Amino acid sequence: MVLEFLTEFIKSSTTNSIISLIIISFLITFFLTLITWLVTDREKMKELRDKQKELQRQAKEHKGNQEKLLEINKQMMEQMPEMMKHSFKPMLITFIPVVIVFYVLRNIYTQTNLGGWWILYYIIFSMIFSFILRKLFKLQ
Repeated sequence: MVLEFLTEFIKSSTTNSIISLIIISFLITFFLTLITWLVTDREKMKELRDKQKELQRQAKEHKGNQEKLLEINKQMMEQMPEMMKHSFKPMLITFIPVVIVFYVLRNIYTQTNLGGWWILYYIIFSMIFSFILRKLFKLQ
């Protein structure tokens, strides 16, 4: 009943479609950011990023020394699995719910005046909200 009401409200005008899409993109982005904030070891990620920056700085200093560059590159590659592990954890938790939500949204928004363009609007709004929320949650 609630879903039917929301669907009719969204379909009723382009303004309602855009406003609802802004709200939905904020809610989804907030949910994803919150999950990332909760499950990510932020201190470990900061430590790993700092190490990567230091290794990149060292690589710039030793551009002429191929042997040293290979050693630095090897150290950088050794850190990659650890960084990937920390960044994939939130994605594994949120993947199925996001797929379900997008399936429902596609069915609703393709029937509005936005048509197939709804996804572009969603991407733009979510990028803006993601930037703001990541700054607020100190995830960068």
